[in-house]
Amino acid sequence: MKILITGAAGFIGSHTSERLLAEGHEVLGVDNFRTGHRRNLDAALRQALRFELVEADVAESGVLDSLCARFRPEAIIHLAALVSVQESIANPALNHRLNITATEHVASAAAKQGVRRIVFASSAAVYGDVRALPIDEAAPKQPISPYGEAKLSSESILLDSPAAVAGDCVVRCQRYFNVFGPRQDPASPYSGVISVFQNCYAAGRAPTIYGDGQQTRDFISVYDVARANALAATSARTGLASGVANICTGRATSLLESVRIFSVEYPDAPPPVFAPARSGDIVHSLGDPARARAELGFEAEWTVERALAELIRGARAA
Repeated sequence: MKILITGAAGFIGSHTSERLLAEGHEVLGVDNFRTGHRRNLDAALRQALRFELVEADVAESGVLDSLCARFRPEAIIHLAALVSVQESIANPALNHRLNITATEHVASAAAKQGVRRIVFASSAAVYGDVRALPIDEAAPKQPISPYGEAKLSSESILLDSPAAVAGDCVVRCQRYFNVFGPRQDPASPYSGVISVFQNCYAAGRAPTIYGDGQQTRDFISVYDVARANALAATSARTGLASGVANICTGRATSLLESVRIFSVEYPDAPPPVFAPARSGDIVHSLGDPARARAELGFEAEWTVERALAELIRGARAA
């Protein structure tokens, strides 16, 4: 298949590009390098016959129209976004442009070129602070940030597009839970707690835990997320329809448990430092993976222990 990926040089985008190339697909990667890095695509760029990288901003009018007219993709995986919750609060205009406007351009360009499949990077942030666990797709949607609101609005833009409603284009909205793995920037203010902990341990510093460490998350490896994206874009399953699905493991891991796993690889590391809990932090998050299993045949393969060990080995070898 010919697949266009927006945000291809980012954390999830680069792994998704590699996964699709390994499966034999032809990929056009698009990125404005606002947060993505060309080095993330070193392996993909070595496959020049089936991979092309274009520096462009899909939030600009006409950019995707032009790229789709030239490349004629069969599927679009839309990963480009403003992913900082704090930045979405501080700069609502930028949040709207990079999240809402860019998604509108994806829907429009896909319709003009007759794209048959769209995969959208949504987020568990659409649910907000849900107390009933595990969270399934029917749970109330009460996002607590402009970022979460933008993700929910983007889902509607794509799912309610004329092509999707008519069944001419299958739209799959992937609600990622706590993704972690190689290439997640630990210096980023919105990086996941796993990459922040890894950065501390690698530098010999004690990680900081806000609260008592009993908070739980549904951590999922970026390798599993890339596979889920590939399945959503390329699956030939009979009857696959537009819809949303949690991309998660269905297994909860506390912050203290993640520290214990790290201590196996860093036995001489200092113990964590505890600080007061931060206002607004979600205490527990756990997704229900049943729909992704039923509709996509997706089930997470990487345990937290295995994925963490792989992350640490990769960091040491870098």
